[in-house]
Order: sequence, then structure tokens, then C-alpha cells
Amino acid sequence: MITLAPGDVIATGTPGGVGHACTPARYLRDGSLLVTRIEGIGECRNVCRREQR
Repeated sequence: MITLAPGDVIATGTPGGVGHACTPARYLRDGSLLVTRIEGIGECRNVCRREQR
């Protein structure tokens, strides 16, 4: 469908309120681990941190 090149950005997400619709509700918290995985390429792991103001 499309060829990706090094440096291309894949932006994904969900509509607002998706976590609220889960039973029980699920939200990102300080320390939550986010894993983005693409089969055959690898994965990116990020830890969610609360913004310091």
C-alpha cells in the first residue's frame, strides 16, 4: 500500500474517550509503558511521565 523510508513518522491514536468507555475505565498514568510494535521491524517502548509544571 505504501513504502516506508527511514525517518518516516507513523502517527496513530484513538478518539478521545476510548479509555473512559472501557470497563473498568483505563487511562495513561505516570509510569505507564507504551509499546508500539511492527511485525518484522521491531518495537519502540516509551514510559509515560506526568508533565512537570
